[in-house]
Amino acid sequence: MNKKNLIFNVLLLMLISSIASTAANAFVVLIDPGHGGEELGAISKVWIKSRSGKRKLVNVYEKDLSLRLAKLVKKKLDKNYTTYLTRSVDRTLTLEERSGMADTVKADLFISIHFNSSKNSQFSGLETYYLDNHKDVAIKKVEAIENKDLTGGDKIVNQILIDLVIQKTVSQSKKLANLVHLNLKKNVSKKFQVKDRGIKPGLFYVLALSKRPGILVEAGFMSNPKEIWKLKSKNYLDKYASAIANGVKSYFKGMPQKGLPLF
Repeated sequence: MNKKNLIFNVLLLMLISSIASTAANAFVVLIDPGHGGEELGAISKVWIKSRSGKRKLVNVYEKDLSLRLAKLVKKKLDKNYTTYLTRSVDRTLTLEERSGMADTVKADLFISIHFNSSKNSQFSGLETYYLDNHKDVAIKKVEAIENKDLTGGDKIVNQILIDLVIQKTVSQSKKLANLVHLNLKKNVSKKFQVKDRGIKPGLFYVLALSKRPGILVEAGFMSNPKEIWKLKSKNYLDKYASAIANGVKSYFKGMPQKGLPLF
């Protein structure tokens, strides 16, 4: 093979590789680690042994666990899609700033990562939410926590937009929730003996204002003294991230091209 042909073949391989990479990364996923900075989220206290052998009580913050899980999800999706985090460090973000990034990166999906908490320490389990209206009192308690950063005036102003977004995204968001939760049920709930609390509709402003199909996961109860040890383990977070990633891959499978953003 002469030098001219060699150069041509190298350039051809580079072009094919570039096209393959572009096709693989055609879809954009924005992953949102809940809370951060001044917003600690749920807090759990656990006893650990220090190097000296003494036991000490330390705080575990939701903001840290959600970031760890979000980074794992991103890593597992990076090979197939273009992925972004709303935050990659411990910093404060408003709900509007988080959701606004969806427009900036032209996201196709929005995934918000959270961990649950309750005054009843016996409550346990994982659940997956998608954006829709409902009348469930228990769900309203979760909404109240995740929506608390938005002011009352903003809620009223955005209500028309939210209704429109629900109409346009509910079917795709529910599809994504089902696919992700199916993987969670098989590979997390059963493996780690964590209660499956199911798929639920919820009126979360971070999902509504993103104007994309999306889900919000509550990956377990930090307030449960037994469950918290599972939630903070590397194995649990890795399996949870894999379940989310596999659900996303199933969602995009067979889609011929980007059909979003919606607005």
